[in-house]
Amino acid sequence: MHVPLSPHEVLQKPPLPHEELTDVIKLSMWAGQLLLQYGADTARVEETIHRIGTALGCDWLDIIILPEGIIATTVSGVEFRTKVRRVVRMGVNFSILDKINQLSHLIVQGKADRHLTREELRRISDMGNSYNRWVVVGMVGLGCAALCRLLGGDFIAFFVTLFASSGAMFIRQEMHKRHLNMMIIVVTTSFVAQMLASVGILLKLGTTPRIALAASVLLLVPGVPLVNSAQDIFQGFFTTGISRAINGVLITLGIAVGVVFASSILRLGGF
Repeated sequence: MHVPLSPHEVLQKPPLPHEELTDVIKLSMWAGQLLLQYGADTARVEETIHRIGTALGCDWLDIIILPEGIIATTVSGVEFRTKVRRVVRMGVNFSILDKINQLSHLIVQGKADRHLTREELRRISDMGNSYNRWVVVGMVGLGCAALCRLLGGDFIAFFVTLFASSGAMFIRQEMHKRHLNMMIIVVTTSFVAQMLASVGILLKLGTTPRIALAASVLLLVPGVPLVNSAQDIFQGFFTTGISRAINGVLITLGIAVGVVFASSILRLGGF
Protein backbone atom coordinates (compact mmCIF):
# COMPACT_ATOMS: atom_id res chain seq x y z
CA MET A 1 0.00 0.00 0.00
CA HIS A 2 1.20 3.50 -0.77
CA VAL A 3 2.38 5.27 2.39
CA PRO A 4 1.93 9.07 2.28
CA LEU A 5 4.77 11.34 3.21
CA SER A 6 4.96 12.71 6.72
CA PRO A 7 4.17 16.41 7.20
CA HIS A 8 7.90 17.16 7.51
CA GLU A 9 8.60 15.56 4.14
CA VAL A 10 5.91 17.40 2.19
CA LEU A 11 7.27 19.74 -0.46
CA GLN A 12 6.36 23.36 0.12
CA LYS A 13 3.45 24.50 -2.05
CA PRO A 14 1.94 27.94 -2.56
CA PRO A 15 -0.66 28.38 0.22
CA LEU A 16 -4.26 28.09 -0.92
CA PRO A 17 -6.74 30.90 -0.29
CA HIS A 18 -9.55 30.31 2.20
CA GLU A 19 -12.17 29.49 -0.44
CA GLU A 20 -9.94 27.11 -2.41
CA LEU A 21 -8.84 25.20 0.70
CA THR A 22 -12.48 24.80 1.73
CA ASP A 23 -13.31 23.53 -1.77
CA VAL A 24 -10.43 21.05 -1.73
CA ILE A 25 -11.51 19.41 1.53
CA LYS A 26 -15.13 19.23 0.32
CA LEU A 27 -14.11 17.47 -2.90
CA SER A 28 -11.68 15.10 -1.15
CA MET A 29 -14.23 14.04 1.43
CA TRP A 30 -16.97 13.69 -1.17
CA ALA A 31 -14.81 11.11 -2.94
CA GLY A 32 -14.06 9.39 0.38
CA GLN A 33 -17.73 9.30 1.29
CA LEU A 34 -18.59 7.55 -1.97
CA LEU A 35 -15.84 4.99 -1.41
CA LEU A 36 -16.97 4.27 2.15
CA GLN A 37 -20.62 4.00 1.12
CA TYR A 38 -20.02 1.54 -1.70
CA GLY A 39 -17.70 -1.05 -0.22
CA ALA A 40 -14.09 0.23 -0.13
CA ASP A 41 -11.84 -0.81 2.75
CA THR A 42 -10.74 1.90 5.19
CA ALA A 43 -7.13 2.09 4.02
CA ARG A 44 -8.25 2.77 0.46
CA VAL A 45 -10.65 5.50 1.62
CA GLU A 46 -7.95 7.23 3.64
CA GLU A 47 -5.35 6.98 0.89
CA THR A 48 -7.71 8.33 -1.78
CA ILE A 49 -8.78 11.33 0.32
CA HIS A 50 -5.14 12.15 1.01
CA ARG A 51 -4.13 11.69 -2.63
CA ILE A 52 -6.89 13.94 -3.99
CA GLY A 53 -6.40 16.64 -1.36
CA THR A 54 -2.64 16.95 -1.79
CA ALA A 55 -2.90 16.75 -5.59
CA LEU A 56 -5.38 19.66 -5.56
CA GLY A 57 -2.93 21.84 -3.67
CA CYS A 58 -3.11 21.39 0.10
CA ASP A 59 -0.01 20.45 2.11
CA TRP A 60 -1.39 17.69 4.30
CA LEU A 61 -4.56 15.96 5.50
CA ASP A 62 -5.22 14.25 8.83
CA ILE A 63 -8.08 11.79 8.35
CA ILE A 64 -10.21 9.72 10.72
CA ILE A 65 -12.50 7.10 9.17
CA LEU A 66 -15.47 6.04 11.29
CA PRO A 67 -18.20 3.51 10.45
CA GLU A 68 -20.76 6.29 10.05
CA GLY A 69 -18.65 9.06 8.57
CA ILE A 70 -15.33 10.79 7.92
CA ILE A 71 -13.51 13.54 9.83
CA ALA A 72 -10.63 15.31 8.11
CA THR A 73 -8.42 18.35 8.62
CA THR A 74 -6.55 19.82 5.68
CA VAL A 75 -3.60 22.20 5.98
CA SER A 76 -2.17 24.72 3.53
CA GLY A 77 0.46 27.13 4.81
CA VAL A 78 -0.94 28.60 8.03
CA GLU A 79 -4.55 27.90 7.02
CA PHE A 80 -6.44 24.75 7.99
CA ARG A 81 -9.98 23.48 7.64
CA THR A 82 -11.77 20.65 9.47
CA LYS A 83 -14.86 18.99 8.05
CA VAL A 84 -17.16 16.09 8.94
CA ARG A 85 -18.97 14.13 6.23
CA ARG A 86 -21.63 11.60 7.17
CA VAL A 87 -22.18 8.33 5.30
CA VAL A 88 -25.87 8.19 4.43
CA ARG A 89 -26.09 4.57 3.26
CA MET A 90 -24.02 1.40 3.00
CA GLY A 91 -23.91 -0.85 -0.04
CA VAL A 92 -21.65 -2.40 -2.66
CA ASN A 93 -20.99 -0.92 -6.08
CA PHE A 94 -17.57 -1.70 -7.53
CA SER A 95 -18.24 0.42 -10.62
CA ILE A 96 -18.33 3.54 -8.44
CA LEU A 97 -15.13 2.47 -6.66
CA ASP A 98 -13.41 2.05 -10.01
CA LYS A 99 -14.58 5.46 -11.26
CA ILE A 100 -13.32 7.18 -8.10
CA ASN A 101 -9.97 5.41 -8.46
CA GLN A 102 -9.65 6.56 -12.09
CA LEU A 103 -10.57 10.11 -11.12
CA SER A 104 -7.99 10.24 -8.33
CA HIS A 105 -5.24 9.21 -10.74
CA LEU A 106 -6.33 11.89 -13.24
CA ILE A 107 -6.10 14.48 -10.48
CA VAL A 108 -2.62 13.33 -9.47
CA GLN A 109 -1.51 13.51 -13.11
CA GLY A 110 -2.76 17.09 -13.31
CA LYS A 111 -5.48 16.24 -15.83
CA ALA A 112 -8.40 17.28 -13.58
CA ASP A 113 -8.74 20.54 -11.66
CA ARG A 114 -11.24 21.33 -8.92
CA HIS A 115 -14.01 22.21 -11.36
CA LEU A 116 -13.66 19.03 -13.42
CA THR A 117 -13.34 16.99 -10.22
CA ARG A 118 -16.65 18.40 -8.97
CA GLU A 119 -18.41 17.58 -12.23
CA GLU A 120 -17.04 14.04 -12.24
CA LEU A 121 -18.00 13.42 -8.61
CA ARG A 122 -21.52 14.67 -9.34
CA ARG A 123 -21.75 12.35 -12.35
CA ILE A 124 -20.44 9.38 -10.33
CA SER A 125 -22.87 10.11 -7.48
CA ASP A 126 -25.79 10.08 -9.92
CA MET A 127 -24.74 7.04 -11.96
CA GLY A 128 -26.57 4.52 -9.76
CA ASN A 129 -26.38 0.85 -10.64
CA SER A 130 -24.36 -0.05 -13.74
CA TYR A 131 -26.58 -3.01 -14.63
CA ASN A 132 -30.21 -3.36 -15.61
CA ARG A 133 -32.21 -4.59 -12.61
CA TRP A 134 -33.50 -7.62 -14.52
CA VAL A 135 -29.96 -8.63 -15.42
CA VAL A 136 -29.10 -8.45 -11.71
CA VAL A 137 -32.17 -10.52 -10.80
CA GLY A 138 -31.32 -13.17 -13.38
CA MET A 139 -27.61 -13.35 -12.55
CA VAL A 140 -28.23 -13.54 -8.80
CA GLY A 141 -30.73 -16.34 -9.37
CA LEU A 142 -28.27 -18.17 -11.61
CA GLY A 143 -25.49 -17.79 -9.04
CA CYS A 144 -27.62 -19.29 -6.28
CA ALA A 145 -28.77 -22.07 -8.60
CA ALA A 146 -25.15 -22.87 -9.50
CA LEU A 147 -24.35 -23.16 -5.78
CA CYS A 148 -27.26 -25.58 -5.46
CA ARG A 149 -25.63 -27.83 -8.08
CA LEU A 150 -22.25 -27.55 -6.37
CA LEU A 151 -23.87 -28.67 -3.11
CA GLY A 152 -25.24 -31.76 -4.85
CA GLY A 153 -28.70 -30.60 -5.88
CA ASP A 154 -30.38 -32.16 -8.89
CA PHE A 155 -31.63 -30.17 -11.88
CA ILE A 156 -35.12 -29.77 -10.42
CA ALA A 157 -33.57 -28.23 -7.30
CA PHE A 158 -31.46 -26.05 -9.62
CA PHE A 159 -34.55 -24.54 -11.25
CA VAL A 160 -36.39 -24.22 -7.92
CA THR A 161 -33.40 -22.29 -6.54
CA LEU A 162 -33.27 -20.12 -9.65
CA PHE A 163 -36.95 -19.26 -9.21
CA ALA A 164 -36.72 -18.66 -5.44
CA SER A 165 -33.56 -16.55 -5.38
CA SER A 166 -34.62 -14.48 -8.40
CA GLY A 167 -37.95 -13.72 -6.76
CA ALA A 168 -36.25 -12.87 -3.48
CA MET A 169 -33.81 -10.54 -5.24
CA PHE A 170 -36.70 -8.72 -6.90
CA ILE A 171 -38.33 -8.18 -3.50
CA ARG A 172 -34.99 -7.00 -2.09
CA GLN A 173 -34.62 -4.42 -4.86
CA GLU A 174 -38.13 -3.11 -4.22
CA MET A 175 -37.43 -2.69 -0.51
CA HIS A 176 -34.12 -0.95 -1.23
CA LYS A 177 -35.98 1.53 -3.45
CA ARG A 178 -38.18 2.37 -0.46
CA HIS A 179 -35.11 2.84 1.81
CA LEU A 180 -36.28 0.37 4.44
CA ASN A 181 -34.15 -0.66 7.40
CA MET A 182 -31.33 -3.08 6.50
CA MET A 183 -32.44 -5.77 8.95
CA ILE A 184 -36.03 -5.65 7.71
CA ILE A 185 -34.75 -6.12 4.15
CA VAL A 186 -32.53 -9.07 5.13
CA VAL A 187 -35.16 -10.89 7.19
CA THR A 188 -37.90 -10.34 4.60
CA THR A 189 -35.70 -11.39 1.66
CA SER A 190 -34.59 -14.53 3.50
CA PHE A 191 -38.21 -15.34 4.37
CA VAL A 192 -39.39 -14.87 0.75
CA ALA A 193 -36.51 -16.99 -0.59
CA GLN A 194 -37.42 -19.82 1.78
CA MET A 195 -41.12 -19.63 1.03
CA LEU A 196 -40.50 -19.81 -2.72
CA ALA A 197 -37.88 -22.56 -2.41
CA SER A 198 -40.24 -24.66 -0.29
CA VAL A 199 -42.23 -25.38 -3.47
CA GLY A 200 -39.88 -28.30 -4.12
CA ILE A 201 -40.67 -29.89 -0.74
CA LEU A 202 -44.39 -29.17 -0.74
CA LEU A 203 -44.87 -30.58 -4.25
CA LYS A 204 -42.28 -33.34 -3.72
CA LEU A 205 -40.22 -32.24 -6.73
CA GLY A 206 -36.92 -34.01 -7.33
CA THR A 207 -34.76 -35.88 -4.84
CA THR A 208 -32.87 -32.96 -3.23
CA PRO A 209 -35.44 -30.24 -2.47
CA ARG A 210 -33.85 -29.20 0.84
CA ILE A 211 -30.63 -28.17 -0.89
CA ALA A 212 -32.66 -25.54 -2.74
CA LEU A 213 -33.70 -24.12 0.64
CA ALA A 214 -30.09 -23.65 1.68
CA ALA A 215 -28.86 -22.29 -1.67
CA SER A 216 -31.67 -19.78 -2.17
CA VAL A 217 -30.34 -17.39 0.51
CA LEU A 218 -26.84 -17.12 -0.99
CA LEU A 219 -27.67 -13.63 -2.29
CA LEU A 220 -27.74 -12.34 1.30
CA VAL A 221 -24.35 -13.67 2.44
CA PRO A 222 -22.37 -10.59 3.67
CA GLY A 223 -19.15 -11.33 1.79
CA VAL A 224 -17.94 -7.75 1.24
CA PRO A 225 -18.54 -6.52 4.83
CA LEU A 226 -16.73 -9.53 6.29
CA VAL A 227 -13.78 -9.29 3.89
CA ASN A 228 -13.45 -5.55 4.53
CA SER A 229 -13.73 -6.19 8.25
CA ALA A 230 -10.77 -8.58 8.17
CA GLN A 231 -8.73 -6.15 6.04
CA ASP A 232 -9.47 -3.23 8.35
CA ILE A 233 -8.57 -5.14 11.50
CA PHE A 234 -5.30 -6.46 10.04
CA GLN A 235 -4.38 -2.94 8.86
CA GLY A 236 -5.05 -1.42 12.28
CA PHE A 237 -8.44 0.23 11.68
CA PHE A 238 -10.10 -1.52 14.59
CA THR A 239 -13.17 0.69 14.98
CA THR A 240 -14.38 0.30 11.39
CA GLY A 241 -13.20 -3.33 11.25
CA ILE A 242 -15.17 -4.37 14.33
CA SER A 243 -18.19 -2.35 13.18
CA ARG A 244 -18.20 -4.12 9.81
CA ALA A 245 -17.79 -7.50 11.52
CA ILE A 246 -20.81 -6.79 13.71
CA ASN A 247 -22.75 -5.70 10.62
CA GLY A 248 -21.87 -9.02 8.94
CA VAL A 249 -22.96 -10.97 12.01
CA LEU A 250 -26.27 -9.09 12.16
CA ILE A 251 -26.94 -9.83 8.48
CA THR A 252 -26.20 -13.51 9.11
CA LEU A 253 -28.56 -13.45 12.08
CA GLY A 254 -31.22 -11.81 9.92
CA ILE A 255 -30.86 -14.59 7.35
CA ALA A 256 -31.34 -17.18 10.10
CA VAL A 257 -34.43 -15.40 11.45
CA GLY A 258 -36.05 -15.39 8.00
CA VAL A 259 -35.24 -19.08 7.49
CA VAL A 260 -36.60 -20.11 10.90
CA PHE A 261 -39.75 -18.01 10.45
CA ALA A 262 -40.52 -19.58 7.06
CA SER A 263 -39.75 -23.09 8.31
CA SER A 264 -42.03 -22.67 11.32
CA ILE A 265 -44.92 -21.47 9.16
CA LEU A 266 -44.57 -24.29 6.66
CA ARG A 267 -43.58 -26.84 9.34
CA LEU A 268 -40.58 -27.94 7.30
CA GLY A 269 -38.50 -28.97 10.25
CA GLY A 270 -34.69 -28.74 10.25
CA PHE A 271 -32.41 -28.95 7.25
